[in-house]
Amino acid sequence: MKIYLVAGGPSQYIPSLKDFHQEDVVWIGIDRGVRYLLNEDIRPNIAIGDFDSILSTELELFRQVVPSLKIFKPEKDETDMELALRLALEKNPVEMKIFGATGGRLDHLFANIHLLSWILKENPELSVEVIDRQNIVFVRKPGTYHLPKIFDMKYVSFIPLSEEVKDLTLVGFKYPLKNRNILFSSTLCISNELILDYGTFSFSEGILMVVRSRDD
Repeated sequence: MKIYLVAGGPSQYIPSLKDFHQEDVVWIGIDRGVRYLLNEDIRPNIAIGDFDSILSTELELFRQVVPSLKIFKPEKDETDMELALRLALEKNPVEMKIFGATGGRLDHLFANIHLLSWILKENPELSVEVIDRQNIVFVRKPGTYHLPKIFDMKYVSFIPLSEEVKDLTLVGFKYPLKNRNILFSSTLCISNELILDYGTFSFSEGILMVVRSRDD
């Protein structure tokens, strides 16, 4: 099962959701993200959140068209995104993509990045990506990974999410590395580029965030 989640971040950062729509995808709309899905004629399977950012008339529409609506009080310990991710993980997906999680408030952005690390710890084999118009973001545990070139996203950055990432090796990149230890505060691996159709990155310890980007 593939589960794609749409949160309520600024709409100008969200790519066309129709480009990702497939028959085998379960869509989860998070708060204002339900509106974004409906605006693209995609009916979410599940709507979840406190819905404090929408009008009461919109919420009534959601009740009518969404098969499963889960409403929470605004005063809660978890963010709407965390609630949605926990619900998604209960369904044992093989792939998750998250939209509407970037842009706007930085506290939401950083919280969503931390949730990627949490998912990695709980479900290390699950493919999870945060996607917006300019970026694809994912995190990885230690290992060796192949990265295909995406021609309209030429920049690749490697950012430690742990105190240190050990033995980082980059092969097939404009700026290669071999067994370098990268601290959390380092900017060494920002804006690299693939020079081959595929590159390889590997490391032995830590948690690594990979960001694939393009300019405006």
